[in-house]
Amino acid sequence: MPNATVRSLDLQQDLRQQHLRLTCCALFLMALLTLWPGRAAHAAQPWREALPAQIQTVGSGTMTWLGFRIYQATLWAAQKPLDESQPFALQLDYKVKISRDKLASTSIEEIQRMSPAPIAGPTLARWKSELNRAFVDVADGDELVGVYLPQRGMRLYDRDKMLAEIADPELARSFFNIWLGQPSRDESLRRRLLGETP
Repeated sequence: MPNATVRSLDLQQDLRQQHLRLTCCALFLMALLTLWPGRAAHAAQPWREALPAQIQTVGSGTMTWLGFRIYQATLWAAQKPLDESQPFALQLDYKVKISRDKLASTSIEEIQRMSPAPIAGPTLARWKSELNRAFVDVADGDELVGVYLPQRGMRLYDRDKMLAEIADPELARSFFNIWLGQPSRDESLRRRLLGETP
């Protein structure tokens, strides 16, 4: 009988020690996540690999139309103010459903509208075809990221998956000019992205 009692006490002590070890491990993992919240997220964002290591948010803002939120835009770069001779990324978190065809056609319309000189029809057709192949349909919660690569072109990502790399510097400049150039469709958003206004 005394031996059974001793074994029972030993078992209880072992269980308490195991519980204590598990609790310590859980607390340690929670501390790691608290101290380094960005590491796991960054590891799942391969578009960052095309950018300098020390990137930061230049600015962000919301695109709206008739009171509806279309997407949340965030501009990432290594320096602020933005240096367009260096790579940067534009992250769009969508709040509505838009087809790939609509994304491509709207982009081309904006490129045409903002161009200081007429763009040849064959060039526009080629650009639209490139964008249509690169884009995907989006819905609320989806994320598209465009990475500008000076003198090379651009890459497009669907969150953590690369959709396309377009080796056309002129198309890349014209595409990102939709958000960063003038006359902008939404001047308030442009200024927020560039960090000119909070």
